[in-house]
Amino acid sequence: MGIELLQQDHYRIFDQTTLGAAFHATQSFAMDDTLCASVATEGAAMRAWVHHKTVVLGIQDARLPYLEDGVAVLETNGFTPVVRNSGGLAVVLDEGVLNLSLVLPERGGIDIDSGYEAMLALVRRMFANETSAIMPGEVVGSYCPGTYDLSIDGKKFAGISQRRVRGGVAVQIYLCVTGSGSARAALIRDFYAAARKDAETKFVYPDVVPETMASLEELLGIPLTVGDTLLRAYQALIAMNARLIPSSLTETENELFGANWNRMLERNKKALG
Repeated sequence: MGIELLQQDHYRIFDQTTLGAAFHATQSFAMDDTLCASVATEGAAMRAWVHHKTVVLGIQDARLPYLEDGVAVLETNGFTPVVRNSGGLAVVLDEGVLNLSLVLPERGGIDIDSGYEAMLALVRRMFANETSAIMPGEVVGSYCPGTYDLSIDGKKFAGISQRRVRGGVAVQIYLCVTGSGSARAALIRDFYAAARKDAETKFVYPDVVPETMASLEELLGIPLTVGDTLLRAYQALIAMNARLIPSSLTETENELFGANWNRMLERNKKALG
């Protein structure tokens, strides 16, 4: 079912990889909600995005007993925390991390696994000439562990999540393209150490082991850039006969985006103060 989901007639393309440090992660999550709401009429979309020195926290992270101490660790290291509006736990975003969102119409229903399989199929096609070893499955010791972690030789380089809104599904992935995967993981390890300490918590937070994570550049042993990796995604979709249409939000979508962004800002104000 994953391949079938990828085979859309066209994709509206939203490239937000070069907007710079002023592009805030709250805008990204508002964008995906907006595209989900319009995908039934406007067609499938792929959005590419990069954020500078941001740690995206999950809803459960915002409930950590010593959250303020954890946030202080992030800020001391130059990172800005943002609380997402979907599931999952803390992840690191920086200039070496490419995020992709596939926004698909939920015509006839898309089950959870099919959405994940679609993104897995896309990533495997992107790197088919370099490796056949990209595997899904939880990598214990990584940050934001899940069934659809993507790894090579047991080291995680990506994680997939989903967001469902008003008849649309946004399948989101972060791809650690360049830089040190273990350094990113060490930051999250230190965040949890400060935000949880030795307190008993109902929710089980990961014990992060930095050595379980790496970037694609480290794993494949070839020079990569975020731009080159995005080009691979475009080529994979074109190879499945999809038309790629560079796009911007319609007037109606812009109005909805504003409302969604305000909602994200309120969520973060409440969670982080």
